[in-house]
Amino acid sequence: MQLEIRPDPAEVGRARQWARSRLAGSGIQADDPLAETLVLLVSELVTNAVVHTGCPAVLRLSLPGAGAGEATVRLEVADRSVRAPVPRCADDDATGGRGLALVDGLADRWGWSAEGAGKRIWCELDRGAAPRDAACGSGAVPYGGAATAREGIAYEAV
Repeated sequence: MQLEIRPDPAEVGRARQWARSRLAGSGIQADDPLAETLVLLVSELVTNAVVHTGCPAVLRLSLPGAGAGEATVRLEVADRSVRAPVPRCADDDATGGRGLALVDGLADRWGWSAEGAGKRIWCELDRGAAPRDAACGSGAVPYGGAATAREGIAYEAV
């Protein structure tokens, strides 16, 4: 299932609502930690797409069927910008620059790849796994590479 996103910050709220309704339809309750984490990840990735690229994007959500027990939930945001995610250092007073650090800390896996005239940023959550605490630099998967750890760096898609 997918949602077309316009390059407008108001789309972030619409994307969260859309994700919540899809989760409910798949049997994942709104108060489930997986749902809360996934909605936060939707918010961060869609915000990056609309704020930093100025291009339309597509939000895709792959959910396991109801009663799937342990399964993987996958979130993808594809945009038309060829600019790669670039590490940013966010100091304590910064009001931004922590979006992909949150993704890195909350998702079980994440990464990005070039796709045609743009890119796709994705993350996965393992349903049934213990919730994770967000920790900066815990295991980002860069384009074409293996997992890395970058202590103290916030990642921001630009």
